Amino acid sequence: MEEEEKQEGAVAQGADRADGAAGDAPPLDCTGACCHGGAKMAVLAYSLGKREINQHFTIKNAKLISTAVVVLLLLFHTASRYYGGGDSCEWLLSRGRYLGENVWQPYGCMMHKYKSIEAKTCLAEKRVAFVGDSRIRQLFYSFIKIIDPERRENGNKHEDISFEDESSSVNVDFLWYPEANNSMKERLISWTREASAKPDVVILGVATWSIKLHSGSSETLQQYRVNLTAMAVYLDRLADHGEVYWVLQDPVNEDVLSDNRRMITNQQLELYNEAAVDVLNSSKRNSRSRVKLLAASRQAAIETITQSGDGLHLPESTMNVGAMVLMNSVCNKLLRPIDGSCCQTLPPPNLLQKLSACFFLGSALIFLVLHVLGNNRHRRPVPPDVENLEEKKPATAAVPLGPKAPFQALCRMGIIMGYFYLCDRADVFMKEQKFYTHSTFFIPLIYIFVLGVFYSENSKETKLLNREQTDEWKGWMQLVILIYHISGASAFIPVYMHVRVLVAAYLFQTGYGHFSFFWLKGDFGLYRVCQVLFRLNFLVLVLCVVMDRPYQFYYFVPLVTFWFVIIYGTLAMWPQILQKKANSSGMWHLGVLAKLLGLLMFICFFAFSQGFFESIFSVWPISKLFELNGSIHEWWFRWKLDRFAVIHGMLFAFIYLVLQKRQGLSEGKGEALFSAKISNLLLFLSVVSFITYSIWASSCKTKTECNEMHPYISVVQILAFILIRNIPGYARSIYSSFFAWFGKISLELFICQYHIWLAADTKGILVLIPGNPSLNIMISTFIFVCVAHEISLITNDLAQVVIPKDSVALLKRLGAMGLFSLVVLLLARGSQPTPGA
Repeated sequence: MEEEEKQEGAVAQGADRADGAAGDAPPLDCTGACCHGGAKMAVLAYSLGKREINQHFTIKNAKLISTAVVVLLLLFHTASRYYGGGDSCEWLLSRGRYLGENVWQPYGCMMHKYKSIEAKTCLAEKRVAFVGDSRIRQLFYSFIKIIDPERRENGNKHEDISFEDESSSVNVDFLWYPEANNSMKERLISWTREASAKPDVVILGVATWSIKLHSGSSETLQQYRVNLTAMAVYLDRLADHGEVYWVLQDPVNEDVLSDNRRMITNQQLELYNEAAVDVLNSSKRNSRSRVKLLAASRQAAIETITQSGDGLHLPESTMNVGAMVLMNSVCNKLLRPIDGSCCQTLPPPNLLQKLSACFFLGSALIFLVLHVLGNNRHRRPVPPDVENLEEKKPATAAVPLGPKAPFQALCRMGIIMGYFYLCDRADVFMKEQKFYTHSTFFIPLIYIFVLGVFYSENSKETKLLNREQTDEWKGWMQLVILIYHISGASAFIPVYMHVRVLVAAYLFQTGYGHFSFFWLKGDFGLYRVCQVLFRLNFLVLVLCVVMDRPYQFYYFVPLVTFWFVIIYGTLAMWPQILQKKANSSGMWHLGVLAKLLGLLMFICFFAFSQGFFESIFSVWPISKLFELNGSIHEWWFRWKLDRFAVIHGMLFAFIYLVLQKRQGLSEGKGEALFSAKISNLLLFLSVVSFITYSIWASSCKTKTECNEMHPYISVVQILAFILIRNIPGYARSIYSSFFAWFGKISLELFICQYHIWLAADTKGILVLIPGNPSLNIMISTFIFVCVAHEISLITNDLAQVVIPKDSVALLKRLGAMGLFSLVVLLLARGSQPTPGA
């Protein structure tokens, strides 16, 4: 998740490990029983299979395929919106499906679950009227329970019912009109004539009483159509200055209907629904009716009508779906909840977003001009001897970037940012909400670990936490975190706590890697610092502007950036203690421990002084980096949760490097890290700690309770994993190239998921393929991984240009970037914080 994969020498192998230990993996040694023909053939087939896959499915080909898929999907969704009609409001009211038993998912958009305070805010000073029979009365009670969860049915049947919330002046009435007749029409006429009595929201729906009283006669159906046609004019007038909903009839369970309701059949209800749709959507009034048809509750009822006690009235959970759909339809455009994309109009781009678009367009134009000029320039033929010299250049030689390379990188970045914007800021692709089940988390987990084992290879070296192993570690942790996010597994506390350990492990690696680099190389120069900060923050800063998000929204990058600065400050301050100095005197080791003790005291002071902590980070312009929705509470929570992980990593690196220098470890191929007794003891303790932690995490009742203990015990799990992974010599001799590949782009994967894999700022899931969740996840994941890899390459290319090694040029560019950042902060200052994180 952090950027150590891009920092040379950031792990303990350092500069001192170029001693031949990193040679190529040895050939297969097949002796004795291993030389059995079947075993040899199996090994050969395994190797050839992986080679065949890698040869034909390269990342370059994958990116070409993903680009073509994105273009096709854009065309498909644009054509669907333009020719297919419909918007997210119509989807909310008309279509959907159940996720599990009680979670309703509208088609193509996310439905917010309204709380009492939100409902009161939306409906303040408004009047809502429910007009109809006993089914509408059920919907009325479900609606007011959102406003006042303590409200219960008062037992009144065939009469009007009123509800008023004095604190917000919300008025909700139920008016008993069981048939679409003249009485109902007179009520509508009176509302159109008296503005003071007119409700802001009207919900109507009738049919069952007409069927029951007249035994389902065709004449009654025809009269229903005539009466509804007469009322449609007045419904449209009410819709001119408010909202009017006609509730289509839910099905019945004919098998359990009482004898006096046997004539209310699903066939009869369908005929009445068809009549209502035909009348209210009639083209006789020269335009589509402004009356909205609520059909979603009917779809929900089809799946739950068997739970009805009397066959007519639906279970409360089903009526809650209809009430929440109504609340989203009425309130989303007013309150604009981030996880309620239905019925929301998207805000226009702000000034910074427009400027960023101009910047990327300008870079693309410059690149095109330079490209055309370069192609048209007549080049002199290259002499044969020079050509031969070019061919003899070593493959590892650094290739300087040409003058158009930075503009090409910015052009690619601009295209990618356009995709980001379309996915999560434009009304092009669909979004759906998350829903956790054990299968949605654990089944993908099994798949990726099977793939990880399939791509096992011999390590180039067998040092503890060597480069390949740390990449592998970051890779599988990142994939677990991605599955955790998209499956909504944070709702399951045991999974939540285990993932918290993974986040702590990333910070542990931050402390371990940076300490190792500074201890071994002693490079405290400005170039090194700027390189790390640029690679950590480039993508996030671009997204802050393009996606209109605060820096703290991408919480992990501020976290690792902060800790890198703290590590650098701790080790760079006088006296600078390096390994070559520590070798001359053991007192230098005490100096390192003294610095770590000072850092620990600094952490403890901030952890127990929340007021001081908040006062420090609330000062402008620092506050612009650490605030979220106008508060730094999220930053305080994230910082405090893993406050000891970094110093644990630094201390572990110190102990390990000292033991390694004094030859206290056995890191040869196939050798156990310690003596047999110590190795077995440590392995036993590590396994016990894993089991103990899992039992403890499963027994936690609340996240708050678990989070209080997490900073103190997460290091035990991390150390247990390191020991299990490294004590046996055979375990250090292999690694998963599959996981290591993902580990090299873990930072980009973590950040990109916010907008092009998840949606609505991580609250939902991006839907590229509607109607097929499994295929949608496969396609969106494929594109998401390709984009993350490309951004990693772009970041590396731009880092060479933006952060030059020449000190004078570097200072000039830092001054220019500082001035630019100040202008951006001034433009953003005073703007209202956007919801979301």
